[in-house]
Amino acid sequence: MIKQYISIDIGGTMIKYGIIDEIGNILEAKETKTEAFKGGEYIFNKVKNICDNYILERKIYGICISTAGMVNSKTGEIIYANNSIPNYIGINYKKSFEQLYSIPCEVENDVNCAGICENYVGAAQNTHSSLCLTIGTGIGGCIIIQNKLINGFSNSGCEVGYMNMFNSTFQNIASTTALVENVANILGVDKSDIDGKIIFERAKQNDKICIEQIDKLCDYLGYGIANICYVINPEIVVLGGGIMAQKDYLYDKIVNSVKKYLIEPIFKNTKISFAKHKNNAGIIGAYYNFLNKQRVI
Repeated sequence: MIKQYISIDIGGTMIKYGIIDEIGNILEAKETKTEAFKGGEYIFNKVKNICDNYILERKIYGICISTAGMVNSKTGEIIYANNSIPNYIGINYKKSFEQLYSIPCEVENDVNCAGICENYVGAAQNTHSSLCLTIGTGIGGCIIIQNKLINGFSNSGCEVGYMNMFNSTFQNIASTTALVENVANILGVDKSDIDGKIIFERAKQNDKICIEQIDKLCDYLGYGIANICYVINPEIVVLGGGIMAQKDYLYDKIVNSVKKYLIEPIFKNTKISFAKHKNNAGIIGAYYNFLNKQRVI
């Protein structure tokens, strides 16, 4: 009988969840609104209800969790979360679920899970090392070297969104949020009236403002990517997040920007690619993280 696992990806907006088998096939995938504003205890109970229902109807061999926030990957505790999820710090799915269900549970940060997914079954498969960046509301990063996730000493490795750049931070100038805010300010409209999709549509219709702001964003991304590459020298940089659906428009711009800021010997040995997995990256990555932590792979 093929073993089955619960895999859950807890994001600020949606909780994606389902059943994955030991081969890595997604047998069932669903989603529900996170309602993050209701706080950590509410989210915990929502995730617990998902697990309760699956465990009642199936033989489950483990629980795999990807979540927003900084995670102590050994203990499974949330050690930092911003104000978008109140009272999330201190929540510990691993300890609670292992006590409740008497099956193993492993927890990891969502961007790290996306990077793990790309490392095992995505764009970074069979590479020496990878840097995975998720560009969205902010910028998250993940470093994997020879199949080992680099968490850092205090579980805050690759928090590149907070890197200081041009009297600001990487994510404050190079995220989708920054792009939308900049265009909205220049056009004199409310930022709720515009989004990344509209900006790219206008750019493709030769809107000068949108083109200039996308170019500016790509330049900042290239600058940040180059600086990270000088430190870790990855074989591949994998770019994910909703904005990267515009890969045909963005690829050359980002590559040319990275080339501008990286010396040739490093640039020519650094591949830049886009994430293969999108909506299911978190639940797939959570499963492979589980296997790693349980020493199955």
